Amino acid sequence: MSKTTKYFLLAIGSGILLSASWPVNGITLLVFVGLVPLLFLEDSIRKDDLKKKGIRVFLYSYLTFIIWNALTTWWLVNSTFFGMLFANLCNSLFYALVFLCFSWTKGRMADRSGYLFFIALWIAFEKLHLEWDFSWTWLTLGNVFSEKFYWIQWYEYTGVYGGSLWVLIINVWIFSILRKHELSTLFKTVIKKLIGPLLLIALPIAGSLYLYQQVADVEKNISVALIQPNIDPYSTKYQLTNSTFLSLWEEQTKPFINDSLDYILSPETYFAEGFGEELKGYPKSILHQDIQKELAKIPETQFISGVQYYDVYTQEEAPSLTANLARKGLWVEYYNSAVAEQFNSSPQVYHKSKLVVGVENMPLKSVLNPLLGDLMLDLGGTVASRVTQNKRSVFTHPNLKEKAAPIICWESIFGEFVTGYVKEGATFLAVISNDAWWGNTPGHKQLLSYTRLRAIEIRRDIARSANTGISCIIDARGEILKQTTYNSKTVLIGKISSRDTITFYVRFGDIIARWAGFITVLFFLLALSGRLKEKDTL
Repeated sequence: MSKTTKYFLLAIGSGILLSASWPVNGITLLVFVGLVPLLFLEDSIRKDDLKKKGIRVFLYSYLTFIIWNALTTWWLVNSTFFGMLFANLCNSLFYALVFLCFSWTKGRMADRSGYLFFIALWIAFEKLHLEWDFSWTWLTLGNVFSEKFYWIQWYEYTGVYGGSLWVLIINVWIFSILRKHELSTLFKTVIKKLIGPLLLIALPIAGSLYLYQQVADVEKNISVALIQPNIDPYSTKYQLTNSTFLSLWEEQTKPFINDSLDYILSPETYFAEGFGEELKGYPKSILHQDIQKELAKIPETQFISGVQYYDVYTQEEAPSLTANLARKGLWVEYYNSAVAEQFNSSPQVYHKSKLVVGVENMPLKSVLNPLLGDLMLDLGGTVASRVTQNKRSVFTHPNLKEKAAPIICWESIFGEFVTGYVKEGATFLAVISNDAWWGNTPGHKQLLSYTRLRAIEIRRDIARSANTGISCIIDARGEILKQTTYNSKTVLIGKISSRDTITFYVRFGDIIARWAGFITVLFFLLALSGRLKEKDTL
């Protein structure tokens, strides 16, 4: 077999293994060896007698990450082909650059230090990828366990980066064992040495099962109704008026209305007619008044819904980076928001603050906007920059003294971000989403699956209302207690618990990622200095 063929097979092998491990239908254990072929690839290129090692490491690893991205997020094509292509090519590029950086740095330090740098660099990049303008967190390695919630109850201490660290350590450990032995000795020596990695897989799972039993069973004292309207966002949603949506809401909820209902949740951008509702004038708007008339029938119930707001500015220059030019001299700022309404109470409003790249915000807009104009990816009529808010806020129920965390769709992927609601006193998570963009594909299932991780990290029950997707109730262990089916117009009635536990993760957040960032910078500087070049092996 030629070296080129061998390298192609190793690159393809890693891409397929990582993809085959991914939720919601993957074989999760494969993730523990998913990076092993890629590590062999890098090691082989470093030792061969051919030139342009850096370029080859970059290109082969880029192939690996293209396969991983394409096989796990191909469903983005249901929005636009260009959007899917852009996301997969860019995201794969970022991972390939990370791997190239590891390879270059490893060449300037001892082996053991090089692989420690690899683990730290990968996690540091995952954290950066969570925070910067090109944020795309779908493939954070710790997300791979979202369907195996029995395995990762210790996320209440580590968050998803504990899962990433777990995966990376085992991959490097298994690689280091296999690298030292010929295949002929596999069943004599290697199997014995693999006992260590296998124990490192088994022990955290055993600890997780213990933690699962320790989560307190709290009385389910909050009754919720989760609306799933099943409205097509491409052909129907943005053609209807807010008045029509309220009528549909009344029709759908009428059979379930009673005095014991504490909350009704409707999905993201449920009310999104035209520009939306003017933010400043909303308390005097017709929509607010009509909602109040409906809530007069159920004065003890709080209604939480998605709504689009806007502000208008008449001036020549843009009032902010998030402003959208409607016509010359007229600028509009849009908000993808949640509103809490209760009879005879002022509306409470929260603005979505983690935005979908290329759909709700243009990354590096101050740089790219002059070059590309207002180019955005079309997702069924939502194409425009959005305004965010700096601090999390919660919705208080005046009668129950409960505090709901209004989490809008994409925000449910961001662990440390969600802890901000808990620090504001949230007793449960109210997730509102619109999962209809991607059709009946792994996309909406993965988003729901990742949401379960937030329940474990912060030990809060979750009530989730989706437009077309899966509405459900999730307990503080990450277990789905009740759920709807995809593509169905329905209302899910259930009960959740009020909780006030503050977990280690809520207190300290992504501490693993912050340490990884520190180690990455330290080791990179040491690599530049050449002080870690002494030879050692794993």
